[in-house]
Amino acid sequence: MSVLVTGSIGIDTIEAPAGRVENVLGGSAVYFAAAASFFAPVRFVAVAGEDMPEGFLAPLEAMGNIDTSGLEIRRGSATFRWSGRYHDDINHRDTVEVALGVLAEAGPTIPQAHRDSPYVFLANTHPALQLELIEQLTSPRLIVADTMNLWIENEPAALAALLSRIDGIILNDSEARLLTGQTNTIIAADLIRRRVRRFVVVKKGEHGSVLLTDGRIFVLPAYPSLTVVDPTGAGDSFAGAMMGHIAAAGAADPATLLTGMAYGTVVASLELEDFSLDRLRHLTRADIDARFEEFVAMTRIGAA
Repeated sequence: MSVLVTGSIGIDTIEAPAGRVENVLGGSAVYFAAAASFFAPVRFVAVAGEDMPEGFLAPLEAMGNIDTSGLEIRRGSATFRWSGRYHDDINHRDTVEVALGVLAEAGPTIPQAHRDSPYVFLANTHPALQLELIEQLTSPRLIVADTMNLWIENEPAALAALLSRIDGIILNDSEARLLTGQTNTIIAADLIRRRVRRFVVVKKGEHGSVLLTDGRIFVLPAYPSLTVVDPTGAGDSFAGAMMGHIAAAGAADPATLLTGMAYGTVVASLELEDFSLDRLRHLTRADIDARFEEFVAMTRIGAA
């Protein structure tokens, strides 16, 4: 089954210990779609400005399995731009410059042909816009969302309304603590789980991730990456691979969610080995499965 993603297209400039790239393809929907496309057909819905360079999405479109007919080029508007600088400790970065462009305007419209999408991911944007997108869907089986500190701090009412309408949420540990006021990640995750319909995944970076669903807790470590070039988009790649696996399985039971998390962990560990989509677009599904098997062996208690 297909998975629909709505989110941002970004023109990124990134500086890291490994180097610097300017005006490269980024954005939450882009990384999500690239990762999910290894597992299931992707319906891509996003807005860019008329300043988006010709052929800018070519690396994404060349990956195949991604329907970009839901892309809107908005005349008179500018594409979202982000510039960031990573420290020697790659876990820390500074936002040097950000220009919201179309992200400060009305959200995208889901094409009529995509409104029957069974699996939907609402990448990070204003929760009121995420709610508007939900209203455009006709028969979703699973709706999962992302959010960020800005909305948690400044739009609590809209975010509360969103949480009550979604099946799951994927967020990082600092966001979970901010949303709940709890310093213990597990307690925070449990409180958030009670506010959504089915599950919560809390990402903890190099310390792995936690899933709470059906009264059960599952914990996965991170893949021990030796090559970290650019972590931009790793979280969106995690979500894309996880949702892609769920859509391919046609189920969201605990075993499927956990396997999806493992695939998300693996794809994120591959994505951060290069800038932009440069690593993902040269991957094969066989590459992902090989690292997945390696990861499973690492996490098998009692294995020699």
